[in-house]
Amino acid sequence: MKIREYSKFTIPLCIAVGMAFQSCKSEGKKFSDTTAESVVLTHEGFRLKKGAVSSSFRIPGELIANQQVDIYAKVSSFVQKLLVDVGTEVKQGQLLVTLEAPEISSQLAGAESRLKSFEAVYLASKSRYDRVLKTSETPGTISQNDLDMAFAAQQSDLAKWESAKAAYQEVMDAKNYLEIRAPFSGVITSRNVSTGAYVGPSGRGSEQPLFTLQEQKKLRLVVNVPELYAYTMKKSNVVEFTVRSFPGKVFKAEVSRLAGALDDRLRAERVEMDVTNPDGELLPKMIAEVTIPINTDGNSYAIPQSAILNSTLGTFVIKMENDRTLWVPVNVGRSGGDIIEVFGDLNDSDILLKSVSEEIRDKSPVKVEITE
Repeated sequence: MKIREYSKFTIPLCIAVGMAFQSCKSEGKKFSDTTAESVVLTHEGFRLKKGAVSSSFRIPGELIANQQVDIYAKVSSFVQKLLVDVGTEVKQGQLLVTLEAPEISSQLAGAESRLKSFEAVYLASKSRYDRVLKTSETPGTISQNDLDMAFAAQQSDLAKWESAKAAYQEVMDAKNYLEIRAPFSGVITSRNVSTGAYVGPSGRGSEQPLFTLQEQKKLRLVVNVPELYAYTMKKSNVVEFTVRSFPGKVFKAEVSRLAGALDDRLRAERVEMDVTNPDGELLPKMIAEVTIPINTDGNSYAIPQSAILNSTLGTFVIKMENDRTLWVPVNVGRSGGDIIEVFGDLNDSDILLKSVSEEIRDKSPVKVEITE
């Protein structure tokens, strides 16, 4: 009897509590949905416009001497006297070494003797022709044939004299080769002979140069610019570079020469920059780290990197359209600092969100505060 009375009061109570709970749950859900629909987040945005992206890339380069020459002996001879050594700074035209070749002195004496002999013969034939020519002025004294023969003999002797002059000059030139002078101002960087050594144009004694001369007051910075960036290189562009010998010190150079073609091996363009080096602190063969600036033409859209959304679906920017978001797929180009190029279905004055994440879903209602 007690059990029945307990059930009589308990069941209606449970039903009432359940209905109240269900009512509260429904009201809570309705309140939550209403709140969610009424909250619209505000994001910072900007108007899309075209602009230039300035960036740079680093590439290794090599410093070489502005001029370099290996100096050899022109004639077979012996080293008589060395006037310079490794590290000697020389001026253009300065005497570097004197050579000795006794046979050249003999050849010069013989050539000089022949020159004087032919000169004497020519002067004699010229004198004879002049006398015959003067006598022929009197009619009937000299025949025309004799006059022509005298003139021909004079011209023949003149030709022999000119030939002797050339032979003498040839020996003189060979003798001048016994004195070797600097073709330009620079520094002697190697010496491969000593006094008394045999040198010559061929055979033993010519395997190595006498000296190597380099111009170091002015150097060339050589880089091979890849095909992707070759179009950015223009004459008079200024680049910066560093070398390991001077950590933290930045040097500058101006683009002076461009190959104008790509090589077969690297598919890169050879570019040379002139580097002034008055104190000689930079040396040829140093490896340089070159920073080359890249400037775009300004015909593409440049946006902050924070406006790029990289998701598993691709790369997007978020555009505002009818107060709702629209994920627009894009391709990115060059970047510089906080700016990056984008390419896609975009137009001037489109409004994009400045900072994006995957939490901002496609076609979501948002408010935008536009900042320039």
